[in-house]
Amino acid sequence: MSDILHRLPEFLGNHFYLTIGFVGVLVALLVTEAQRFMRGYVALTPAGLTQLINRENALVIDVSSQAEFEKGHVPGARHLLPSQVDPENKELAKSRETPVALVCRNGQASAQVAQKLKKAGFAKVFWLDGGIAAWSEAQMPLARGRA
Repeated sequence: MSDILHRLPEFLGNHFYLTIGFVGVLVALLVTEAQRFMRGYVALTPAGLTQLINRENALVIDVSSQAEFEKGHVPGARHLLPSQVDPENKELAKSRETPVALVCRNGQASAQVAQKLKKAGFAKVFWLDGGIAAWSEAQMPLARGRA
């Protein structure tokens, strides 16, 4: 082991671009993980969302477009456009201490809305990582039409 440590500076000097690439990937990984821990809301898998709904009676909000919502959504989900998600909304204000799970088509819009709710003081904010696409891929049931 000590032989490896003695030869490490020589290796690093001889493989400059490899070393820079490794350090760059390592820094990117550390930054990404630090952001994930500090964002305040939690990513869920489809199975995790199912458990949250069944065990803690989570409020599920789908922030997809109306047409996408009608094509298929998590059973029991309520539809709101991202612009309609107002933390001061009477229904949402009741859910400040209960779990709120956000869903969209691919997980991008719901993550942004989750961040907005977390900043507004909601205690338990979750988002479905991968959105309805991940939900469907996990062969979970979809409700169709209006809620």
